[in-house]
This record gives sequence, structure tokens and C-alpha cells, in this order.
Amino acid sequence: MRNNRTGTRQGSALAYGLVIMASVSILLTSILTFVTAQIKNSLYTNAREQSFQIAESGIHFYKWYLAHNTDGRTTQQIQAFWDSGTAYGVGVPYEADYTDPSSGEVVGRYRIEVIPPSGGSTVAMAKSTGWTTKYPANTRTIQVRFRRPSWSEWSVLANDFMRFGAGTEVFGKLHSNQGIRFDGLAHNLVTSSVADYNDPDHTGGNEFGVHTHDSPTDPLPPAALPDRTDVFEAGREFPAVSKDFNGVLGDFAYMKSEALAGVNGSRYFDNANQGRHIILHPDGTFSIRTVRSFNSSTNGINNYQGGWATYPIPDNGVIFVENHVWLEGAINGERVTIAAANLQSSSLKSVFIGNDITYTNYDGTDVIGVLAQNDVEIIRDSETDLRIDAALVAAQGRVGRDHYGNVVKSVITVYGAIVTNQRYGFAYTDGTGYQIRNLYYDNHLLYGPPPYFPTGTQYLIDLWEEL
Repeated sequence: MRNNRTGTRQGSALAYGLVIMASVSILLTSILTFVTAQIKNSLYTNAREQSFQIAESGIHFYKWYLAHNTDGRTTQQIQAFWDSGTAYGVGVPYEADYTDPSSGEVVGRYRIEVIPPSGGSTVAMAKSTGWTTKYPANTRTIQVRFRRPSWSEWSVLANDFMRFGAGTEVFGKLHSNQGIRFDGLAHNLVTSSVADYNDPDHTGGNEFGVHTHDSPTDPLPPAALPDRTDVFEAGREFPAVSKDFNGVLGDFAYMKSEALAGVNGSRYFDNANQGRHIILHPDGTFSIRTVRSFNSSTNGINNYQGGWATYPIPDNGVIFVENHVWLEGAINGERVTIAAANLQSSSLKSVFIGNDITYTNYDGTDVIGVLAQNDVEIIRDSETDLRIDAALVAAQGRVGRDHYGNVVKSVITVYGAIVTNQRYGFAYTDGTGYQIRNLYYDNHLLYGPPPYFPTGTQYLIDLWEEL
């Protein structure tokens, strides 16, 4: 009996030991499984971070690549780059190895896919996907928007001293390479390239680069600059980077070559007589007639030579006239630029406006660019209530209206943008001209400027997202 009890105790101890060993084994296995999972997760997380950095390096490479191929180039040269068929990532994805900066070892790879600008846009979309050599299935993708800033980004962009009088309400950005006096209401940012200046409209000491005489008048520098949100709702900044107006001349040469080649249905008209009268029609056509003479005191047409001819409006194209242009009418579903410039002589040409120029659609579908080598001039006998839906450029002159004596008009509304080399203005301090001046910025011009519109020469990243 004693031996049996001893055997029973030994058997119980063995069973107990096996239970402990099994428990320890299960515990160790769980710990090892947990540790292994944590290591794998750490490696996975590290690989994902590396993949992200590799994708990001692809974006930085493409930014360098664009700068190398497009910075400082003309609009024509930049378009030729995109149309060459050799731009990296366009049509065919571009792939490259990523090497460890310290060891020089290839540790991953990135693939870049690019959608080039189209339809007059200044925007290119680039997508970069990165992965490591150890975990090729563990990818990260970044997408950015490269944009070449257009001169249509400002409600008014000027190269001269500017004065916006009481009654002026502006809804877009304003900038001048010189000083700005603003006495109306600015809903967006107002900037100047000078810190202070001597306002030519009156005597006295230098004033701030952007200032107001709306009561109470701003103090003179170096006094503290008041906020004045009653005038500058989004603020004011100065000095800011200036814009180079000289490059616009090259844009005219490009537009002329495109018109002569008939790109997108573009049309060229020579410098016969005094220019052309153009009427845009919402049925997709425009009428054009040769102007025989005009009154230089009123800038109105006296008579014509020959009859009207009708052509399709060149969608995403240009109507280039090597002479003056009188422009009016409406469009429906087109994006077109009308240019007036004489590149054969030193005689500068202008665009004259007396009647409404309007869109049918205000969703970005309709876009008009008006580019004049000299002035964009509102004639004396213009409509009392005048509306201009367009982005206006006066490359060497000014956008505005002459002082036509004691002529008073009611309201002028510009929906688009104004670029003027010399002082802009539709009214005078003697009470003549347009009493109410509404400048509404067309937000669609930010990413879709008119065809062949002047742009900056550098691509910037203005949108970054991970897909």
C-alpha cells in the first residue's frame, strides 16, 4: 500500500509538472508570437515610412526636373517641352532607383506619372509612387499640383503708381510694382513692391507703399501702420516681389506664330488700314470688318472698307490682329484670346471697347483674354452701363479711359482681371468718367487663364496630398 501511494504521488507530480511545462510553453509561444508580430509590424511600419520618403523624393526630383527644363523659358518654349513627347512621366510612367545617401546602396524605387497642362491651363498633375526593395508591395503614393502662376491671378496687376478712388470696390488681389493709394473697399490682399513712395497726386512726404486717404488718412512712415480693415478687408503687404512686364512682348510673338499656323483654329489678320472691328457671337462665330478710319479724339470708328466676314471662334486659340482692334460681343462655351500688336514696326496698337463683352456661362467654360500692345481703351461714346467679362492686358500702355471732357458715365463692371503697364483708371477727380467702378475677379482664371496669357516662368507646388 505504501508503494502504491508513493507511485500515486509521483504520478501526480509528473502530471503537475507537465501542466506547468505546457503552460510555460503556451506562455512562451504567445510571447514569441507577440514579439515576432511586433517586429514584423515595426519592419512594415518602417518600410511604409521609407516608401513614403522615396515617393517624396520622386516629387522633389520632378520639381528639379521641371525647373531645369522650364524655368526662365518663354510660353512657347514651355509648351514645346510638354509637346515634345520626351517629358518624363507623360504618357509613359518614369521609374528610377532610390539609393541610400550614406551607403550608396539601392534601397527602393519610385514611379512618376504626369498629366501635362491642357486646354490653356497652367496646371500639371504629378503622382509619385514609392516602395522599398525588401517590401515592393508596400507602396505609398503622393500627388501634387504644379502650377505656373498666371498674370490673370490678380484683379489688378500694375507697373505704375495706382490710385483707386472712393466708390471703387475690388473683389480680387491687387498688386503694383509702384505705390498704391486705395480709398475704396478691397475684399482681398493689396500689395506693392515698394516700402514707401512720394505719391505724385499731391505734395508731402513719402507715404506707405499701400496707403489710404479714406478718413482717417494713414499716418506717414515711420509711424505704425494701422490695420484699416474697413478699407483693406484682407490686409495689405509691402514691399512684395515685383512683376516683369518686359516678358509680355515675347508672348505677342508666340501668339502671332500660333495664329499664322492656325493652331486650334487661330486666325491672323494683317495691318491693313486702321485695324479691325470684331464682334463675338454666342453661336460660336465672330464677325470681322476692316476699319478705314477712326476719330482720334473719341476713338470711335468713322467708316469701313469692305464688308463683314464671319469665322468660327478659335476655341483655345487666338485672334491676332497686327493693328488696332474694336471689340464687342458675347461668347458661349469658348476660350479665346484677342490680341492687337504690330510686330513689324514701332507703332503700338490698342484695343478699343465701347459695348459690352459678356459671357453666357460663368462656371469657367467661357474665358476671354484681351491683350493690347498699347492700351485697352474705353471709347468716349461707350455704353453708360458697361460690362466687360475678360482678362485685360495693356502691355506697354494702360487699361482705362481718356479724359473726354465733361462726359459722365454711370457704371463700369469688369469681371475678370486687369493687367496694366501704366496707370489704370475709368474716372477722374473732376467727377467725369464712370461714377461707379466694380472690379470682380473671376476665380476660374486662377487655374484656367485665357489661351496664351502671360504667365510666370516657374512651376510652384500649390497642392500636396497622399492618395
